Amino acid sequence: MNVKNNVAWAERIVSKFPRRKILIVGDLMLDRYIYGSVDRISPEAPVPVVRVGEEKNMPGGAANVAKNVHSLGAQAILSGVVGHDHAGRELMAVLAKCGVSTRGILALPGVKTTVKTRILADRQQVVRVDWEDQLRLSGGRLDQYCDHVSRIIRKGISGVIIEDYGKGVIAQDVVDAVLSAGREAGVPVGLDPKDNAELQLAGISVATPNRKEAYAMARVPEKQPGADPLRDESLLGVARILMEQWEPEFLIVTLGAQGMLLVSKDGKPRHIPTQAREVFDVSGAGDTVIATTLLALAAGAGYDESAELANCAAGVVVGKIGTATCTATELLGFLGMLVRAGLQNKGRRAS
Repeated sequence: MNVKNNVAWAERIVSKFPRRKILIVGDLMLDRYIYGSVDRISPEAPVPVVRVGEEKNMPGGAANVAKNVHSLGAQAILSGVVGHDHAGRELMAVLAKCGVSTRGILALPGVKTTVKTRILADRQQVVRVDWEDQLRLSGGRLDQYCDHVSRIIRKGISGVIIEDYGKGVIAQDVVDAVLSAGREAGVPVGLDPKDNAELQLAGISVATPNRKEAYAMARVPEKQPGADPLRDESLLGVARILMEQWEPEFLIVTLGAQGMLLVSKDGKPRHIPTQAREVFDVSGAGDTVIATTLLALAAGAGYDESAELANCAAGVVVGKIGTATCTATELLGFLGMLVRAGLQNKGRRAS
């Protein structure tokens, strides 16, 4: 089914979102933005002096995926690790304000909460400053966290997203605990990967790497993209490697302006062109894709239909400035706009 040819079906799926609970497991960050203006160069060094006008804290990493799930109307439960520090308390406060449940988060002594501070002047990023340590859960702490996540999944969760930003939470023991509990509960488990090619993921429902991540995880040198993803033998080869390596039910490789490559166990590769009318900022589009895909699966959509909905949601967020989210109303409005405009791409199957 092409969801853009059946908006009524899409409305039925989206109407189920508020009754779904999605657990997001992964690396948590606090994104801090400092906005200002520049009208002179420092006399101390050849750098601009930013006169600060506003500061804003936002959820980052896996926390931004949770924000996307909540924005689409579902209940988002976030699980990860923060420190007993000021940044950890700030992140928890921001999440509470966003409506994201923090009952899956462990605050541990001796852990430094990751903070990424971006200083912007007149909409241009001047510098980014990161405070972070590589998290290493082991022994009793690792067992505690795995048990904590497993218990949440077994208590009525509709689906799970594993969100890996390479900061240490997504270790093999955690993945094994999530997949085991997910199988027990009979719910879909999605993965948004980073570059941890060592992870064993047999049984994952769906994985959504971008092109760069797909090549890195397949350990293949990245090549320039071809004009047609269905004739890009390098990309198709990478997709085959990941299908063998991860054994997912479904693989979505996001391709930026080229849309998505879809590969399933039982079907030929399929290409969905991007539906974005205008692209202002691609920040966070991958978070929107995994959030929408997994939520649609949890609401009863098939893999292809879930990917098409996610492609439309991504089309909404790239039309906004900054890391953004898509609401259910915006998603359905975007679909309606595509129908009215006659942009009914049916997707092309490989011959």
